[in-house]
Amino acid sequence: MQVTTPEVGATEPAAEPQAAPRTPRRRSWRFAVVPALIIGLCGSGIGLYLNERNTREQAYELGIPSSGDWIELEVTAQDVDPSVQRLALYVTAIPHGRLAAGPDSQAFARPVEITATGTAKTTIKAAEGETAAPQVFHVETYGGTATDYPFDRYRTEASFTATSGGTTVPVGLVFTDADPFFVLHPETATAGTGTVVLDAKITRSRSTFILAWFMIAAMWALALAVLGAAEVLYRKREGLIWPSLGWMAATIFALIGMRNAAPGSPPIGSLIDYVAFFWAEGIIAASLTCTVLSGIRTEHQQRREREAAADGR
Repeated sequence: MQVTTPEVGATEPAAEPQAAPRTPRRRSWRFAVVPALIIGLCGSGIGLYLNERNTREQAYELGIPSSGDWIELEVTAQDVDPSVQRLALYVTAIPHGRLAAGPDSQAFARPVEITATGTAKTTIKAAEGETAAPQVFHVETYGGTATDYPFDRYRTEASFTATSGGTTVPVGLVFTDADPFFVLHPETATAGTGTVVLDAKITRSRSTFILAWFMIAAMWALALAVLGAAEVLYRKREGLIWPSLGWMAATIFALIGMRNAAPGSPPIGSLIDYVAFFWAEGIIAASLTCTVLSGIRTEHQQRREREAAADGR
């Protein structure tokens, strides 16, 4: 057997350098961003909710008399109707001191008559030994326009007096707000002899503001999306792409449903319409029309080309 030995001075071919093993990019931080963002947004929403709930459930003591014998009027704002400029107030009368039939009793020790003055006068009466039945009465709102939605704001004013046997009785006001679409901010309460006046400012609730701004942004986003899609179809000289046309047409009616679902049912011609809705509907309708016209022209051109190609065979 012949054994070959390497020649002296001969060099072995250098081995090719091996590529370092590729390490996959660490994308764990990318996967952590989405859950962190969701948790942050949900946490912020819960914080805003709790803040608004605590603010809305707060009771305001207005014009509480110094006398121990007085009538507490628990007034709750239930419904603000900008279309008729009216506010519904729910009033409950509770006696204190010698006006009460007993300790912690809501029955009156003697007959009383409470007059609430708003859109019309409302009288709450209670006989001796009886409680006063809660009543709802309405007051006017003024100083605002419903079409300013969602930035419309109003003012309201109501006065309350109480008498017993022809003698005035001190009254105090404990005010709360229960309207989900508006927030009432009592500013002044002028207390006189047996009279208390409620003066409040009315604005849209925070949740209404957030939803209204979201609707404005969503309307513009959908309108610009349809406009962008129409521009792409036009440049590519596409024919009638029925799924795209169906989506554009459906967006028109989807925005109408969104507009009608606005909290508080704003009248047509409100600020939200001129800021977003009218423009979005116009952009989508124009984009759909231009896309259809361009598609029809392209379809006819392609048909003529096919017919010409068939005749040339």
